Formats: sequence, structure tokens, C-alpha cells
Amino acid sequence: MSSRLSDYLALIRFDKPIGTLLVLWPTLWGLWIASSGEPKASHLIIFVVGCFLMRSAGCAINDYADRDFDKHVSRTQDRPVTAGRIKPIEALMIAAALALAAFILILPLNTFTKLLSVPAVAIAIIYPFTKRFFSIPQAILGIAFSFGIPMAFAAVLNEIPAYAWLLVLANIAWAIAYDTAYAMVDRDDDLSLGIKTSAITFGRYDVMAICLCYGICLLSFAVLGWLLAFPTVFWIFLGLAFLLAVYYFQLIKDRQKEKCFLAFRRNNWFGMCLFLAIAFAYW
Repeated sequence: MSSRLSDYLALIRFDKPIGTLLVLWPTLWGLWIASSGEPKASHLIIFVVGCFLMRSAGCAINDYADRDFDKHVSRTQDRPVTAGRIKPIEALMIAAALALAAFILILPLNTFTKLLSVPAVAIAIIYPFTKRFFSIPQAILGIAFSFGIPMAFAAVLNEIPAYAWLLVLANIAWAIAYDTAYAMVDRDDDLSLGIKTSAITFGRYDVMAICLCYGICLLSFAVLGWLLAFPTVFWIFLGLAFLLAVYYFQLIKDRQKEKCFLAFRRNNWFGMCLFLAIAFAYW
């Protein structure tokens, strides 16, 4: 029983919270701005727990979709589905149960938010399969990880103001940046398996593309800060986020796998820094 529980927790990456945080930070960006810095406790609980549930469901779907690929990649060959410790149908059932739990969680929210949850689930299901045919699946991941933003605005305001899409653009660019660094770790294996990733598509321009994506993210935040007339503290934290982007560049510039993976893991700091920029702007 203990072994089975460990496998199920490994399936949803319970021991690797970085993925949940990368979904959570942009959701909190949207929730804080939509609530003018004072979100309801109920909204905060719903979106925090919802991020965990949907990220966990996404991991289960991903392992189902990649079960025939993961066994050929040293970093992923011990995942429970590809290793045979969890049956593929079990992974699907767990993903469905988690997605259902996430939907039940948002039942107290308005109809608009519930309607947005439908494409959110659809894109989470589609993403793992896009590695087979789409040159930059990281963009699809960015869309999937961004749905918490319009849902937060819908929950609080029952509408999505135009400036909210700047947050979506910023998050898609950020996701392409950090997940390209992540894909650089497995580039050799992905090439041999015929999997498509942004690290392969960008080729020798991979580092430049990552820097460009960080630039788009930071510029989007700068425009947002100008539109919402945020105070000086916002710009201070935005400057700190820029310094973090420079640090990530230093890690990935030589394309060493260990440093690229470290850059991916430490992107949590970047998302947190941008959240603090917003939170302190209202505080």
C-alpha cells in the first residue's frame, strides 16, 4: 500500500512543487489585480487549491501521453507509468478525478468562470500530445498555465478587462523561456525520439530566444504598470525580476544541462518577484 501511494504521488509530482508554483504565480497576478490587492479568502483558497489539482491532473495526463517516450529518456524512465508500476488507464482515471475535484471547487463561483474552465481543461489535455506535431509546444504550455489569469478576473469582476491580456502575454512568454531551458536538458534524447520542442526549433538561437521571451514578459509588465499607474515599489521589483533574468542567462549561456535545469527550477523566484511587484503596489 505504501509503495502504491508513493507511485501515485510520483505520478502527480507531489515531491516537485515547482510546477504548481509556476501555475500559481500568474494566477495570483491576476487575482491580486482583479481584487485591487484585497482578494477574498474564499477566492484565494479556491485558486490555490485549484492550481495544485490541475497541475497534478496535467502531470498524470502527460505521463500517459509520453509513456512510450519516457522509457527512452534517462531523466524520465523511472516515472511510474512508463516503468509499469501504474497502468495507463489508472493515470487517466486519476487525471479525471483531479479535474473533477477542481471543477467541484469552482462551483461557488459565477457562470463565466465555470465556462472558462472548459477550455482550460481542454488545453491541459491537448498539450502533452502537441510534442508530436507542433514546433513550439512550450507556447501551448504557456496558454495552459495562463488560464488562471482570465478565470481570476472572471471570478472577481465577471469580465476580463483588456489589460488582463497583458498578463496572459507575459506568462506565455515566460513559460516559453523557462520551459525552453528545461527542454535544453533533454534535447539529445528528444531529437533521437522525434519529439518536437522549442529547444530543437530554436536551434543555435535558443539562448537568444529565451532572452527575447524574458524581454517580452518584462515589457508587458512595464506597460501594465504604466496603464495602472503603479507606484515606485512596483518598478523596483520589476528591476529585480530583470536581474533574475540576467542571472538565468548566465546559467544557460553555455548550454550545460545541469545549469539549464537549475535555471528552470529557479524560475519560481521570477514569478514570485513579479507577484510581489503587484502585491506591494497595492499594499
